[in-house]
Amino acid sequence: MTIDELYPDAAPHQINTPAKANERGEDAAVSQTIQRALPRNIEAEQGLLGAILIDNRTLERIADIVKADHFFFPAHQKIFQAIQKLNDRGQEASAVTLKGYFENDDSLSAVGGSEYLNDLAESVITVINAVDYANIIYELFIRRELIQIGEGVVNQSFDQNLESSASDIVETAEGKLFELSEDGVSGGSFVTMRDAVREAVELAEKAFKSDSHISGVPTRLDDLDNLLGGLHSSDLLILAGRPSMGKTALATTLAFNAAKAFAESGGKEGAITGMFSLEMSSDQLATRILSGQARIPGHLIRKGQLKEDDFKAFVQASHVLSQVPLYIDDTPALSISAVRSRCRRLKRQHGLGLIVVDYLQLLRGSGSRQSSENRVLEVSEITRGLKALAKELNVPVLALSQLSRAVEQREDKRPQLSDLRESGSIEQDADVVMFVYREEYYLERTKPNEEETEKMLQWQDRMNSIHNVAECIIAKQRHGPIGTAQLFFNPNFTLFESLHRD
Repeated sequence: MTIDELYPDAAPHQINTPAKANERGEDAAVSQTIQRALPRNIEAEQGLLGAILIDNRTLERIADIVKADHFFFPAHQKIFQAIQKLNDRGQEASAVTLKGYFENDDSLSAVGGSEYLNDLAESVITVINAVDYANIIYELFIRRELIQIGEGVVNQSFDQNLESSASDIVETAEGKLFELSEDGVSGGSFVTMRDAVREAVELAEKAFKSDSHISGVPTRLDDLDNLLGGLHSSDLLILAGRPSMGKTALATTLAFNAAKAFAESGGKEGAITGMFSLEMSSDQLATRILSGQARIPGHLIRKGQLKEDDFKAFVQASHVLSQVPLYIDDTPALSISAVRSRCRRLKRQHGLGLIVVDYLQLLRGSGSRQSSENRVLEVSEITRGLKALAKELNVPVLALSQLSRAVEQREDKRPQLSDLRESGSIEQDADVVMFVYREEYYLERTKPNEEETEKMLQWQDRMNSIHNVAECIIAKQRHGPIGTAQLFFNPNFTLFESLHRD
């Protein structure tokens, strides 16, 4: 009896495909069945397991390549799992030490019981080919998973219903393909100090030679660049603030400045930028940017109240914007897996150097939102996913976040780390946490009565000193100092710029 006969899963795999329409144009809903055996290589699986049983050190060489689930036959999966458990305990894994685990195991008795372990070990001539066997096993596992994903796409595409659209099927397939690409060979390993130092020197040299003298993506806001040194690759940056503080305006400014620097420097500085706007539409963001570049108040653009000179400046600004590599996705309620797949696609098609998400709490995780506890876990999943995305694509990720109402209860309304809403994981996972704060917003709501002359004068002096001044408070930074960057906020154009007191 062969193993193919022992394991029904190894039998030829049925793939249902739609039959071609006949010449009379009749409905082609009848499916035809194609008999194909799923990809597998029993000899490679036996050879690898035998090599490990002969020399357990082989496991160290292939541990990053294959997992138990990558084996096709259930018995081989169980043998590999048992070998790993013994190895983790510091015990020798051999046909003798494994015998007790499989004496009453039906899956192993079907292929000869514990004697099968002896056969595996005795059939091995050399352990040199173990890595080759592991690569073959992993390759065939990927092929089997691709077949399963492909069948799922076909079945979902034929099953037309109101619950899922074609784009949902595409997003699901992309998510599964991404998860599959992360499985198995991770590509991660130890890096020598020599290589790490060389990379650090290259970053320092890049900063030294650049006009801005920063190694990261420039924000073109002087105080902020001085504190951060630009936005650095693989960093997760959180920009938080209360409503009306200008979170979106600042994020849009940073995204546009980075993309514009890339266009003007021919790719030497700045970054191709992808921005996920879950709250505002792409045309609203474009109007904001056009307003700032053309120096025309946004409300005049929306009302169409433009003079001839204004319209010329508007057209000229639109021409500049069309050359800037800023990509905006305004799809609402995106999941973190959808963000990940779209960023991977953008980097593959156009390149990608900066990701901006507006804002964090509007993203969805993989679970439901049935309770506040689940919501905290969901936000934790989202922040971990954004940090993982930053590391995987080696780009900075800037995510906006809301703050709790606790800020409003304090006399000093400058935000603190404890004000981050819904999850402590935001503070934990972030490399940089920034708060945008405008004292003018709060102070103008405390205007004293006209009769109180002294208080009114003090209020006016303070208002004059902070007029159009915003603070970007760096409350956490893994790679540098904390502090406050002062910015100029122009409410007419909803634009942040460097602040020059003179």
